[in-house]
Amino acid sequence: MPHILAQISPQRSTQYSKIATALAPVELKLSPLGQFILSIEPIEFGRQEYLKISLSADKMDESILYELANLSMTGSFFNYYETLSSIEGPFLKPIKVSYTNSLPVDFPLTRRYKGKTNEMFTHFLCNIARYSSSFSDCRWKDLRILDPLAGGGTTLFTAMYLGADAAGIEKRSKDVKSTVTFLKQYMKEQNISCKVKEERLKKSINKNWFNIGAADQRCLLVSGDAAEAGYLTTGFKKPHCIVTDLPYGVQHGGDITELLIDAVPEWLSLLLPGGTIVMSWDSSRFSRLEMKGLLEAACEINILDDQPYEMMTHRVDRVIRERDVIVIKKDE
Repeated sequence: MPHILAQISPQRSTQYSKIATALAPVELKLSPLGQFILSIEPIEFGRQEYLKISLSADKMDESILYELANLSMTGSFFNYYETLSSIEGPFLKPIKVSYTNSLPVDFPLTRRYKGKTNEMFTHFLCNIARYSSSFSDCRWKDLRILDPLAGGGTTLFTAMYLGADAAGIEKRSKDVKSTVTFLKQYMKEQNISCKVKEERLKKSINKNWFNIGAADQRCLLVSGDAAEAGYLTTGFKKPHCIVTDLPYGVQHGGDITELLIDAVPEWLSLLLPGGTIVMSWDSSRFSRLEMKGLLEAACEINILDDQPYEMMTHRVDRVIRERDVIVIKKDE
């Protein structure tokens, strides 16, 4: 039985220091690796946190190395040996994982703006969306992600870094313009090919199409109402996953109720069968039970709520005392 150690991803900011510790076991269990995992045990070496993972698979084949490389909450990986011949250990041997990203690793990190969601957590949301869908065996390059509440573009940048095509809708046209400007400047500075096309719709709505890099990844940025996602994303093929971080500071009976009642049925209609919607929100203001009730009232819906989906609640900071994640899967 092989054992590997996965290092919990260290955080630059103490504000997010415990997120990876809380969410790494959930990510591993839901990933395609989960079928091979016999046990997960937290351990510590040299003041670093690790997860000791026992696998039923005899060999680390290419598909396992690909999945290790795309985990968000863990970083470096090692084969773990209790002994070597007659010498007491433990001993660690680094595992070389299979990175296939076509865009630079700093792409999701570079742009800073007020209210930006932590990039590692955004990566986690994208992974959970893929893992929970009927497309978990697909590579990122074959998937499409939509964020209907795109803000400054962190979900888009993360999905594109992973290799997916991405579309984003943002109500504030100012934010869309600044994100478009950033994308153009970043690609120019990195000497990455970037073709841009602007399409004008009614109501002075602009759609910004990008074809980026050697892989010719597509990205769409458009200003408009999230409840009109179908109209606004015409020309972008149906997404496999919808990933978004709901606005913070809203409470039961406020904007979040109106937003979800209006938008979720539209989002579901856009998804490919077997696709998923993954949303995070400030659950210290709006409980998981309230969220489930609201979504079930909005439309007929399949919420994935067994273990480990109920284990994604975590603390963020003094303002967001508790954040949660909910996963919806469209029937095939």
